[in-house]
Amino acid sequence: MPWFKKKDQPRRPDENEERTMRTEGVFVKCEGCEEMLFKRELEENLNVCPRCNHHLRIDGSERLRLTLDDEWEELDAGLVSTDPLNFVDSKSYRARLRDMQERTGNLDALITGRGKIEGHPAVVCAMELSFVGGSLGSVVGEKITRAIELAIKSHSALVIFSASGGARMQEGAISLMQMAKISAALARLDEAGLPFISVLTDPTTGGVTASFAMLGDLNIAEPGAQIGFAGPRVIEQTIKQKLPEGFQRAEFLLEHGMLDAVVDRKDLKTFITHSLDFMSQNGKPQPK
Repeated sequence: MPWFKKKDQPRRPDENEERTMRTEGVFVKCEGCEEMLFKRELEENLNVCPRCNHHLRIDGSERLRLTLDDEWEELDAGLVSTDPLNFVDSKSYRARLRDMQERTGNLDALITGRGKIEGHPAVVCAMELSFVGGSLGSVVGEKITRAIELAIKSHSALVIFSASGGARMQEGAISLMQMAKISAALARLDEAGLPFISVLTDPTTGGVTASFAMLGDLNIAEPGAQIGFAGPRVIEQTIKQKLPEGFQRAEFLLEHGMLDAVVDRKDLKTFITHSLDFMSQNGKPQPK
């Protein structure tokens, strides 16, 4: 039996490990110019690179915070997708939903808020790309439809921020039905003479682009946003041709008449406010 027992000492990190630990979460690499940016500086600039103006993706709750005035309320927060098809791929759909809910803190891929935009009554929807790719499922379709119906009832403007990979395959035809459901509701909004501003962010693709995202009275986008239906590689393989530079980017679509404007994030709220001013008289939306 040894007379002395060596006490276990916690291992001290070497110099490289210590440097990594100190700087982790402090810097963010810009996907545009690949510069390392201070995270705090980036957040103060609304997650837009101050060097190359690349617009990094932000979540749905941040969209609502940047768009609505200080006091607003979240709507339909308790809606949750079921598993109508008992769908299983690499894991069950129920398990995938549960993982996404724990990881993101959201119950599904859309957040809806009711409030005002510089005094204009408005209902704002923002898609959450981190939740199953912002895919359009039954809950997203139901929440957008309810938002449209509330806008009609309360005589408010509607703003939708799109960020999506398209329809949610785990819900099959039920997901595809949401495209028609939302489009029909938007037709009623149009008949009521109420404005709908669609803001397309990076990326907006698939069934979302093919339905409500391109049905706005104003269709605007952030700089550099990818907007389209099928991916560029699929299109090239189909048509056997090389696509032009910048194809499916916001600036390309604006040049070819598919968008009304491309607006920097810092100017979005001002642009939406001026648009609502133009569409309104004495603060009330007017029939078209």
